Amino acid sequence: MNTELLGIIASFAITLVIAVPLGKYLAKVFAGEKTWTDFLKPFESIIYKLSGINPKEQMTWKQHLKAMLTINSVWLVYGFFALMYQDKLPLNPDGNAGMSPDLSFNTIISFVVNCNLQHYSGESGLTYFTQQFVIMFLHFTSAATGIAAAVVFFKAFRDKTTTTLGNFWEFFVKSITRLLLPISLIVGLILAFNGTPTSYEGKDQFISLQGDTVNVSRGPAAGMIAVKHLGTNGGGWFGVNSAHPIENPSYLTNMVEVISQMIIPIAMVLAFGYFIRRKKLAWTIFGVMTIGMFMLLIPTIMSELGGNPAIEKLGISQTTGAMEGKEVRFGPTASAYWSTVTTIISTGSVNSMHDSGMPLSGLWQLLGMMINSFYGGCGVGILNYFIYLIIAVFISGLMVGRTPEFLGHKVEAREIKIAAIITLLSPLLILAGTAISTFVFGAYGDADWAVKPANWLNNPSFHGFSEMLYEMTSSNANNGSGFEGLGDNNIFWNISTGIVLFLGRFLPIIGPIAIAGLLGAKKYIPESAGTLKTDTKTFALMTFAVILVLNALSYFPALALGPLAEYFTMIGLRE
Repeated sequence: MNTELLGIIASFAITLVIAVPLGKYLAKVFAGEKTWTDFLKPFESIIYKLSGINPKEQMTWKQHLKAMLTINSVWLVYGFFALMYQDKLPLNPDGNAGMSPDLSFNTIISFVVNCNLQHYSGESGLTYFTQQFVIMFLHFTSAATGIAAAVVFFKAFRDKTTTTLGNFWEFFVKSITRLLLPISLIVGLILAFNGTPTSYEGKDQFISLQGDTVNVSRGPAAGMIAVKHLGTNGGGWFGVNSAHPIENPSYLTNMVEVISQMIIPIAMVLAFGYFIRRKKLAWTIFGVMTIGMFMLLIPTIMSELGGNPAIEKLGISQTTGAMEGKEVRFGPTASAYWSTVTTIISTGSVNSMHDSGMPLSGLWQLLGMMINSFYGGCGVGILNYFIYLIIAVFISGLMVGRTPEFLGHKVEAREIKIAAIITLLSPLLILAGTAISTFVFGAYGDADWAVKPANWLNNPSFHGFSEMLYEMTSSNANNGSGFEGLGDNNIFWNISTGIVLFLGRFLPIIGPIAIAGLLGAKKYIPESAGTLKTDTKTFALMTFAVILVLNALSYFPALALGPLAEYFTMIGLRE
């Protein structure tokens, strides 16, 4: 067993060691039970008082959604104008320009919705002011929004019958004060002491070995990089994200960053079980998610270690695997692990260039984002999984001739209609968006409002299609990574992905919360001998089958036109 493989095993093991007690802690925090962080209550009380919030005021599920959408709209307007006029704001030592309206539109939506798709290059596209007071600010708030939404979902199933689901603002504030801030401080310090910059000075200069003068961007990056991973945000301080030697200096920082991405999504799944007092159900859900992750991870590692057939045909040895687009600090195995983790949990940060990966690696990355429920983002992962779970409950109930039930509440037509709409939403946004982009590229690529084809796709044929499919998939999944051969900073991509970003974020939150709120208000039905148990291995298998079937039916044709076609073409090079 090589050291790279040991490295990812150690990373996953450490993740679980942290996530399990963190899940118990979060359940106590949001249940209002006593925890060691209660010393923060006076600080939280000041926030509530200054904001005019009564944290004890109970809300219905509709009031929760109203609060969530209202505050996110405020951030949208604030960030849009801050990005457009960043050149006139302070903390701009490198003299970076303001954004165009369409790029500002795309960027602010992207960061409000926790996607962090970047159609700009981090160090040259933003100033220190907007990096910290727009982007890093939204790293905290967008993650807290997802966590608060998940806790509303938790509350609906904690009591037998209820319409009062706690206070959104209390959940939101606690997500930041009790979780994101403390852990971000720890991760930020680790990064700072291992070489990630924290300076407010402008670019530094040095003379290279060839005698060239090189300007090196820097800035107060460590804190932003910490919370971008912890909150499954992913936007890079630097253009190449965590493949940058300053943003991710060593194998140690690589492990810290990849562990940071995973601990909250896993902890939230376990917190659900502890919160509603159904630990077995939480571990069953965790088991399905983990099996799904490994089914994506293992073939990705095999694909990257197998090397490139085109290079093999030239008689060049590839004992280290496919190294194009990889950092030698990490290698193909650690890069494959990162690419799997970052796509299934919607972080979107990268420590290698996904566009340079093997075709099948791109396939598994795409599929992870299409499923979007194997751990998922902060809070929203469990909400996405819930849609699959409700469909599995409905199908299972019909198979045994009983009215479908979940946790003592009947699942009826209204809940299933909502679940069906949310299930169809992702394929609609991804496939329709890709179809439109393909049409625009072919028919209007020379139009002044678009962009010339030569600057749109650097890679023709199957891989070019994959680049457009990846962009829409990443936007819908609130992921933010990309196949960077795509020239995406133009009006078409900025507007189209901005729309997909917005719909792909909020509708999949609204749907599960609406279903949970409706179910929670129904009369509780005690379990009986005929009750369908949702915490068994059989039901876990049923849910997994639903996930596979729905996604295969939705996406197989598109995947066949992109990464699969590219793979079989590449295999043909061996002949």
